[in-house]
Amino acid sequence: MRISVIGCGYLGAVHAACMAKLGHEVVGIDIDERRILELSASRAPFYEPGLDELLKDVQETGRLSFSTDVSAAAGSTVHFICVGTPQKKGENGADLRHVDAAMEALLPNVRPSDLVVGKSTVPVGTASRLADLLSEYQPDAHLVWNPEFLREGHAVEDTLSPDRLVYGVEEGSEDHAAVTILDEVYSAPLANGTPRLVTDHPTAELVKAAANSFLATKISFINAMAEVCEASGADVTRLADAIGMDDRIGRKFLNAGIGFGGGCLPKDIRAFMARAGELGADQALTFLREVDSINMRRRTRVVELTRELCGGSLLGQHITVLGAAFKPESDDVRDSPALSIAAQLQLQGAVVTVTDPKALQNAEKRFPELQYEPDLDTAMAGADTLLLLTEWQQYKDLDPFEVSERVNGLRMLDGRNVLDAAKWRASGWQYRGLGRP
Repeated sequence: MRISVIGCGYLGAVHAACMAKLGHEVVGIDIDERRILELSASRAPFYEPGLDELLKDVQETGRLSFSTDVSAAAGSTVHFICVGTPQKKGENGADLRHVDAAMEALLPNVRPSDLVVGKSTVPVGTASRLADLLSEYQPDAHLVWNPEFLREGHAVEDTLSPDRLVYGVEEGSEDHAAVTILDEVYSAPLANGTPRLVTDHPTAELVKAAANSFLATKISFINAMAEVCEASGADVTRLADAIGMDDRIGRKFLNAGIGFGGGCLPKDIRAFMARAGELGADQALTFLREVDSINMRRRTRVVELTRELCGGSLLGQHITVLGAAFKPESDDVRDSPALSIAAQLQLQGAVVTVTDPKALQNAEKRFPELQYEPDLDTAMAGADTLLLLTEWQQYKDLDPFEVSERVNGLRMLDGRNVLDAAKWRASGWQYRGLGRP
């Protein structure tokens, strides 16, 4: 099929490449000329494992092209809207300017029977509004909401082999013409057993917000338990193992640490609360305020623990922060707890060096006042204290005996609870985990 993808940021670039991989003829469209130049040269403007190789492979087939001109969408049967919905400045709600602009630019290029498919994460009610707008311009075209469920670091895999597909169509009818067209788009994953759920517009919009809210709640729950464990002398990692054995609960997302960040969970739960308030259902989501509060409190707790580890004062302490990205296998530093902690430590008098395999360029744009060092050995040299705040594999594999020869002080704060505490202590290190005795 001929497909256009409007918006070639993280979601759009991955989606365009993967749709071409599935055999479709795809054009990716974005107003950012630099981004389009990079993608046209098979270079992703962000780090995502496997994406550069995929871009090169599919562009060599001729099935994928990129353009800054939205008229390139003309002639496509399916148009995916994949633009960002950031948090509004000074508010919790989602900023829909990019979604609205994409829709308005696309409309003149939509033909009868075409499909406009929203993938952006939007407040419930957005699809209905856009469907009305589409029907004014092209009554015979259809709008579907098809939420994405990508994990950064696994986005290619999650697009080619999703764990589920959700179609939000008018009245939630399985017999809707749009269902047949999307089934053709996703024929390969459907043939491989991916389950597919057809629902109405509001339900499809709520799926992503509800899923992210549940995951955020699970993370904040175990971090709240970590606070109780620290007060009582219990071990939150063993606690998580024990309750995770209950198949009603499961072990995933029960890793206590410095909390969640990134471009999805924080802004999505805040936008969900804001939209619920607009609908008069704000009381239903009051628990998310505490979820958000627990998450932000983890950053302050790490600063407090670091001060304790440094003997009660951060002034003049040389601290190396291992990790700037909000999670490993990503260069995304949006709302990164690691960077927030590093900045707080520096404000309180510490001499902070930040290292990361992929995210330093983005980190420097966000916090130019911090010191950055790409070489791990150089970053650790002379440090009084190490903080592991992003669980990159190379940090998890550090040998405490070898590292002890490079640093001034044998102090490690494991903000992700991924190191072998006994091994580090046996090597002479003063080791602190979160929620661990």
